[in-house]
Amino acid sequence: MPINQREIQQIGSLELIARQVVEGFITGLHKSPFHGFSVEFAEHRLYNTGESTKHIDWKLFARSGKLFVKRYEEETNLRCQIVIDSSSSMYYPEVDVDETGVFNKIKFSVYAAAAIMILLRKQRDAVGLSVFSEGLETQIPSKSSVVHGKLIMRELDKLLIDPEKAKMTGTTAALHQIAESIHKRSLVIIFSDMMDNSEQQEGLFSALQHLRHNKHEIILFHVVDKARELDFEFENRPYRFVDTETGEEIKAHPNDIKKSYVEAIQTYKKELKLRCGQFKIDYVEADVNDGFTPVLLPYLMKRTRLM
Repeated sequence: MPINQREIQQIGSLELIARQVVEGFITGLHKSPFHGFSVEFAEHRLYNTGESTKHIDWKLFARSGKLFVKRYEEETNLRCQIVIDSSSSMYYPEVDVDETGVFNKIKFSVYAAAAIMILLRKQRDAVGLSVFSEGLETQIPSKSSVVHGKLIMRELDKLLIDPEKAKMTGTTAALHQIAESIHKRSLVIIFSDMMDNSEQQEGLFSALQHLRHNKHEIILFHVVDKARELDFEFENRPYRFVDTETGEEIKAHPNDIKKSYVEAIQTYKKELKLRCGQFKIDYVEADVNDGFTPVLLPYLMKRTRLM
């Protein structure tokens, strides 16, 4: 079932919006070929024969006919570090943060990250948050408490308000820092448009490999506005194109540069996907206009494999 983004944004609170996204996603799963992926046992696990019956949920047994045991904080078995690129390019295209149904890359990433966090908390998993632009700006280690979750929600909310201008991207250095700071094996989920300086591509791939070298599992959500950034779909008239990070601008006619632009961006994307495949990193293209299911489903499938 498609998620009605216009309706969920009217709620106003990021956490409430995230919960609505998750509820819509779960409802959709039950009506799709993926209904076998269970998010039902968020606070339960299957009862193992021979263990104590003290924590069996008898009400759930009465409804389902199956034995499930209530889970507790100490049973957390997954740590997740959510990493968000907050450089100026992530604020493209310019949108009103309160406008319903319209997303730029940062707004999409924040909502998707908040929804994933809700799923993690439902599973009693620990979650942390890293935010970077030119350098690492926020580093919150993974924990599973309710208070910790609210702290992360507040940090996510800040990314939607009054962004700084001309913030460059320092993905390479930030990912190296994050790799060094996460001491226990974790699932690392990255939201970035990967708009780093082309001269630093090898360094960027090295940073991704650094995360894998430390035994972390990684999902890279390559966040894009596909129509504009990948397919270069603009009207047949002159435009002034502005680099949101450096402020540099050029005047050009889309038809004159579309072919070379699309070829260049596709070459980079192909190389990025190839390197991710080599490093065993899950690469997912996340179009801001496609809704949240293409993000939440790969996360759920990844978590299922890890468990």
